[in-house]
Amino acid sequence: MLATFAAPENMVFAAALVLMLLIGAVEAVGLGAGSFGADLHADADAGGGDLLAWLGVGRVPLLVLLVAFLAIFGLLGLAGQQLAAALTGAPLTPWIAVPAAVVASLPLTGVAARALARVLPQDETSAIELDELVGRSAVIVTGRAEYGSPARARIEDRHGQVHYLMVEPDRPGPLFREGEPVLLVRRKGHLFRAIARGDALLPRLDP
Repeated sequence: MLATFAAPENMVFAAALVLMLLIGAVEAVGLGAGSFGADLHADADAGGGDLLAWLGVGRVPLLVLLVAFLAIFGLLGLAGQQLAAALTGAPLTPWIAVPAAVVASLPLTGVAARALARVLPQDETSAIELDELVGRSAVIVTGRAEYGSPARARIEDRHGQVHYLMVEPDRPGPLFREGEPVLLVRRKGHLFRAIARGDALLPRLDP
């Protein structure tokens, strides 16, 4: 078995399987960028259209799709080489075997993606819109925030992921120092306006 994996004509397929196992191991011990769903979804309507949808992009996170492709490509390639050796007495050259395995793996990956989409949770993604942060509490971490002079603030979204934003007071006068908690009340582009936590029930003036 090891000799089959180490054979030069099978190195590409063996490498694909090893990479697939490494990705799985990294995710299993929590050393990756999060779960399979974390910010790795793709929109099948963006540029690729029907082809991407056919391949399963948008149905499952891209990392899951990559793992499925690597597994199918590696196993299909090794099986194809063994079949070629049994029929002709020798495996195919990688210049033929690898493209053939890629072509055969793509539709099978699409089938696998559709099957996985039925069993994987559909709300796994932790990507959020910036407007969702309005109404949440943040903490000033760098600098001093004054009206017209924002400072850097730290905030956690509903998934527990940390974001760093530029924040300034919602009106002239207040001053937010490092370590001070504030409440985000609105957004203008990438700049957030905030009020002191104790001012949450007071009326605001919109400049």
